[in-house]
Amino acid sequence: MEVKISRRGSVVIPAELRKKHNLNPGDLVTVVDYGGIVSLVPRAEDPVKHAAGMLRGRASLTEAVLKEHRRERRGSAKACSYAHIKLPSAL
Repeated sequence: MEVKISRRGSVVIPAELRKKHNLNPGDLVTVVDYGGIVSLVPRAEDPVKHAAGMLRGRASLTEAVLKEHRRERRGSAKACSYAHIKLPSAL
């Protein structure tokens, strides 16, 4: 899709995309420069609420570290048991 930049720097987001991404008048977006690619990213009203639960169902590094710590305190320290946990790349 092509849009034209006005003299004041405004861009009209096509109605199809506004509907698809639930963008309404007055909504805030963040303008991001990805090294030559300009992107408009809708801003979450409450970033904490928006991010809540996004790691649900994944192994917990905190739980693994606490478990390892308990093991060490009991004197039966084994090899690091949390090395197999893969962290999400978008933290």
